[in-house]
This record gives sequence, C-alpha cells and structure tokens, in this order.
Amino acid sequence: MAAIPPTSSDNAAPADAATGAVGSPSFTPAFSPLYQQIKVLMLQSLQSGEWKPSAAIPSELELAARFKVSQGTVRKAIDELAAENLLVRRQGKGTFVATHAEHHVQYRFLKLFPDNGDPNSEGPAQRKIIDCKRLRASAEVARALALRPADAVLQVRRVLSFAGVPTILEDLWLPGTPFKGLTAERLAGYDGPMYALFETEFGVRMVRAEEKIRAVLPDADQCKLLHTTAQTPLLSVERTAYTYNDTPMEMRRGLYLTDTHYYRNALN
Repeated sequence: MAAIPPTSSDNAAPADAATGAVGSPSFTPAFSPLYQQIKVLMLQSLQSGEWKPSAAIPSELELAARFKVSQGTVRKAIDELAAENLLVRRQGKGTFVATHAEHHVQYRFLKLFPDNGDPNSEGPAQRKIIDCKRLRASAEVARALALRPADAVLQVRRVLSFAGVPTILEDLWLPGTPFKGLTAERLAGYDGPMYALFETEFGVRMVRAEEKIRAVLPDADQCKLLHTTAQTPLLSVERTAYTYNDTPMEMRRGLYLTDTHYYRNALN
C-alpha cells in the first residue's frame, strides 16, 4: 500500500505526477483534500479484502503512521466512510468494517414501512423463493450490469410478506461468475438478509444503490403472486446496486403493494 508524502496542509495535496493519482490510476482531480486521498487508499483495502466485513480496521494512530499523515486526517477519512455505511465506529472498541448482517445496516435498502410508522410492529419479512435460474443476459440486464449481451446471469424471483400478507414481489438479476453456486435452496435456507448472504458466501458487498420509482399495473402472474387484482396500482422500484469501485452487481425490479405500507426515503 502506498504512503502519502507529508504536505504542508491537510486541506489539499498534489496527486502523483507520474500517474495523476494517489494509490489509483483513475483518481481525479489532480488536486484533492488529503483526507480524500486517504479515503481512496482505505477503499482499496476494503475492496481488496484486506479488511473484511465485521473485522476491526487498524487504529487511527496506526493508519496515520502507515500513510504518513496526521491522525486528524485519518479521522476525517474514517468519518466519511462511516457516513457512507462502509465502516462502523463502536465506542471504546474501535472501527469495524460494516456488514449487512448488522441490524441497523441490513434493512438500509428496504424502504417500505407499515402505515403506523413502526418497522418492528410486523416482525421480519417472510421470504418465499419462487425461482432461481441461470440464463443469458438480455440487452437491458447486460447494460445495467456492465456485461456483454448473452453473458450468463442468475435470475431470482421471490415474494416478501409482512404479517402473512404478500407485499413485495422482486425479480433480480446477478452476474453469473461472482455468484456461481447460488441456488434457490441456498437462498431459502439462509436465515439473514440476502445482501448478507452475498457478502459472507460470495464476497460481494453492496455499498450503494440507485433506484427509479413509478406506478404500474400488475400482469396476471404478478396478481397471482401478490394476491391482488389487475386494477390495483403497484409501486415499481427498479434498482441497480453497486459494490466497491462503482461496479454494478445487481439489477432488481420490485413491485410493492402500498395499501397498508408506504415507501420512505430520507434525504440528506
């Protein structure tokens, strides 16, 4: 891991003259705050697997010595990674790599809440795997996952129910190579969130997602799985989820019944 040379200020530092980068050939712009350069190097350690989910990272003092910068600069980099849910600070214990198995993280991407506003009032969602099959990527899926048309993907369909009522129908597509060995039985037998399974058994951690939301009417198959009618409007949520380095790892299309639930998103 490259070290950052000392500079006269923690606010800005020049990138490496030969590569135009610090620790990464794609790092831009040429000048950036020093803590941002440290953040890039720390992201590399996360992406490479040097620091694994749930493991403690080195202390601020150790990282400051490693990168040859002040402890305050390291702290600012950690603050940003914690704000992005990539690291978790634990009072008196240190800083750890976030994992989707943690309760406060595992439902970060599930935004549907009961009308009473209490996400714990219904208990965890009941999951039913309808299908998990390997097929060739359509043009739409290939484009979303940065694959070549006809590359292998896995398509999963499942229903999420709350208090026994089918509420969400999801179809998701995953690149075939990173998820080799994923089966319907493996999904059904895992007791935690799906993203925690991806993280612990396939080494893929979803760190951010982009969504498009619109209202739609269901087709016959969707009506059957959600126990609804063709005249019932559904909320369609189309998501692309990314791992480190903005690599797309999942395309997901969810249909949400909102007669007793609402979709909530906090904007910062």
